[in-house]
Amino acid sequence: MDKTDIKNLINYALIIGLFILAIIIINPIIQPIIFGILLGYIFLPIYKIILKKLKNENLSAIIVCIAIIVIIFISASLMFTTLLKQSINFYFAIQKLDMVTVVREILPSSWSSTELSTIIASSISTSISNLLAAVLSRFNNLVLNVPVILLKLFVTLFVFFFSLKDGEKAIEYLKSLSPLKKEVEERFFKQFRDVTNSVLVGQIIVGILQGIIAGIGYFIFGVPNALLITLLTIIIGIIPLIGPWLVWIPVDIYLFASGKIGAGIGLLIYGAVLINWIDTIVRPLIVSRKTQINSAIVIIGMIGGLFVFGVLGLIIGPLILAYVLLVFELYRKDKMGDDLIFKKLEK
Repeated sequence: MDKTDIKNLINYALIIGLFILAIIIINPIIQPIIFGILLGYIFLPIYKIILKKLKNENLSAIIVCIAIIVIIFISASLMFTTLLKQSINFYFAIQKLDMVTVVREILPSSWSSTELSTIIASSISTSISNLLAAVLSRFNNLVLNVPVILLKLFVTLFVFFFSLKDGEKAIEYLKSLSPLKKEVEERFFKQFRDVTNSVLVGQIIVGILQGIIAGIGYFIFGVPNALLITLLTIIIGIIPLIGPWLVWIPVDIYLFASGKIGAGIGLLIYGAVLINWIDTIVRPLIVSRKTQINSAIVIIGMIGGLFVFGVLGLIIGPLILAYVLLVFELYRKDKMGDDLIFKKLEK
């Protein structure tokens, strides 16, 4: 090994070491970074419209960021108020509820002895107490993690701002570094656009459908203020990273706590089967139809992505599998030779 080889080896080791250090630094905030990039992609058309009017990149990006902050604040306030109200109602209803009487009403008359009813009621009360303690513990952890949450939110908004302002320049820069030919690059970027757009469209359609289906259940099982709660379910269902369960589960708990056991059981089964079924089946079908990817692949990508990347895995999971399928397709068409896929390096 001559001096040139040693020098190259040291250079490569230095570059790899720097990349590893960069990954270690970025890893704790990788999700906010990805989320900021996705937000930038989603709201880029709105940014371009504002930019045409104002002719100022910084001001246009700031206006879009402020609008997002307002939307997040209103949504968070709405959810917090709803959860707080439902929690208070649930707590007071539980205090007034005679669990033994409720159990005796549910059990067949041949089973509803005082001793058995008392044992079952005691078990249910203990489970509810444990549930409330777990919820309170989660809430305490959430409060303690407020600084971390705010920091991640800041990172998201920071990345979002520069994704709007400099996103297209960054894409062109990455393309200039890519060893792939232009047509192959375009196919990879098209997969990204198709998967992202279909997941976002699916989020809106699924949120509306789930809200409507949930609303039908609210009316069937006699939930108070069913129309208002239906609208709230639709709004929360559309918001990414959340879901209609945030509304219908507290409503179902309220029915149980109010002594409407039959309605509570009915809504629980209805929600678990119909409302969740839409999310499990319809969303992958929408993504599959718009991206021309098999539904089974989309479902596997979404489920696997959720385990690995959290909620962002709904996009990242199918996207990675889409890229794998694209590479397989290139192999199948015998286009994986250096002269067909990769740019020719000038000496």
